[in-house]
Amino acid sequence: QVQLVESGGGSVQTGGSLRLSCAASGYTDSSNTMGWFRQAPGKEREGLAVIYTGGSPAYDDSVQGRFTISLDNAKNTVYLQMNSLEPKDTAMYYCAAGGSVARIGGTLVGYHPAYWGQGTQVTVSS
Repeated sequence: QVQLVESGGGSVQTGGSLRLSCAASGYTDSSNTMGWFRQAPGKEREGLAVIYTGGSPAYDDSVQGRFTISLDNAKNTVYLQMNSLEPKDTAMYYCAAGGSVARIGGTLVGYHPAYWGQGTQVTVSS
């Protein structure tokens, strides 16, 4: 059974930083595709970043240059370093794994994961 457990959410002020972590267990995909989504109240869930073993990451335009995704294969953990946070980044952030990815170079076009975490809340105040 695949389990994804997020941590690292919290409250910060505008311009602050947070690092989210997601530890995966029971996940044995050789490509180790993992990524992050977020969902703000009243809005659809949106894909932010994806990474996989041996490949370069891809990002949504909304976070390109501010967020960095990284993968520690030894720990089966994916991270999302979020810098220059703004109130519009306030949302529930979800870890995801597996599934299919559509990208154009370093731009994430679409991501349909096979597995989801429970989410961790990020709140950015002005």
